[in-house]
Amino acid sequence: MILSSFLSALGQMSDNRFRSVLWRGIGLTIALLVAIYAGVLWLIEVLTAEPVTLPGVGQVTWLGDLLSWGSLGIMIVLSVFLMVPVASAITSLFLDEVAEAVEEKHYPELPAMPPVGFADGLRDTFSFLGLLIGANLIAVIFYVMLPFAAFFIFYALNGFLLGREYFQLAAMRRIGRDAARDMRKKHQGTIWLAGCLMAVPLSFPFINLVVPVLGAATFTHLFHRLNRG
Repeated sequence: MILSSFLSALGQMSDNRFRSVLWRGIGLTIALLVAIYAGVLWLIEVLTAEPVTLPGVGQVTWLGDLLSWGSLGIMIVLSVFLMVPVASAITSLFLDEVAEAVEEKHYPELPAMPPVGFADGLRDTFSFLGLLIGANLIAVIFYVMLPFAAFFIFYALNGFLLGREYFQLAAMRRIGRDAARDMRKKHQGTIWLAGCLMAVPLSFPFINLVVPVLGAATFTHLFHRLNRG
């Protein structure tokens, strides 16, 4: 069931709506990271507006330039780690469109559903982003403490998080938030395994950016198959 759901989703990746959601998510992610860097530069400029006097050195006027270039290097490094979780969270704003495209093609007998409200989508997006980043930052401690198990920790953790998020998204469109949560708990093992499958592309640069779209499509199939079963 998991593999057939994944292959069905993979076969629809050329859908124009899938690609539209993917590019919007990546574009907004880049814009957000640029905005964050602009904010950092503004803060540096405010803090270094007045020359700094150091004992034995005198006035230092180049501190702002040094901090600006240093912050650029830091942002480049951080973007490598933040690009995927931020893109995943932002793209989740539009994943309702992916589920709709899947249902129109594979489950045309189902009635159309109203789109998820923007406020609800935004709340879920920030909740998922905070959980994804926070859990992975905590996991770094375990990577250092248990380097031999880092591989398994990464896939187990992100498989759980991705499965939880994308199944909930697919299910609550049809049966509501509370029933979706109950169904997710009932099928937790299957959902976790499917999430681990979604976590595999996270290891590959650029390919990992399609995980939100592919995950939403896969779990839409999985929800309908579990629901019918």
